[in-house]
Amino acid sequence: MSFSNSLKGSRSQQWSYTFNLIGVLAICGSLIEAFYYQIFMHELPCPLCQLQRVALTMAGIGMMLNMRFGPSAVHYAIVLASSIAGAAASVRQILLHIEPGDPGYGSDLFGLHFYTWSFFSFLTMMIFCSVMLCIDRNNMTAAFKTAASALTAFVMYLFLTLAAANTVTSVMVCKFGSCPDNPTVYYWKF
Repeated sequence: MSFSNSLKGSRSQQWSYTFNLIGVLAICGSLIEAFYYQIFMHELPCPLCQLQRVALTMAGIGMMLNMRFGPSAVHYAIVLASSIAGAAASVRQILLHIEPGDPGYGSDLFGLHFYTWSFFSFLTMMIFCSVMLCIDRNNMTAAFKTAASALTAFVMYLFLTLAAANTVTSVMVCKFGSCPDNPTVYYWKF
């Protein structure tokens, strides 16, 4: 079945599906990168890092809802609200480490720390929501069917697995209390 036949709906709904799929894949990539540094580089996430991961996960849920049920202002609102919350956590962390000579928290990637990249990601998601709300505004209530494609199922299962893994590792770092400012060990081990 070709991609054009897998979606029943308008051209803008097909674009919405494609862009939301790409967005969920990008979020999965970000979470995989975060887990790589957490597991292999032994850099445990700080409380603000965990808030940014939660915001990424919530934005991904909004995008998955758009993929599964069609574009909706409510789904884009979930992405937008999550992006605003994540950007606020990112900016807070950037401002904590803005003092000259401060090495920042954790490793960097291409010269910028992950919380700076996180801010740019959230900003991109806010722009994405603004554009998609303008493109999809006439087709928000039109019928939308997503064919069960292997790619869609794989991306959704990958995302949900990463979200569950993030929940487990958060509990391992913080138990069920407040998280340490600079975590160095897992407080709860299996």
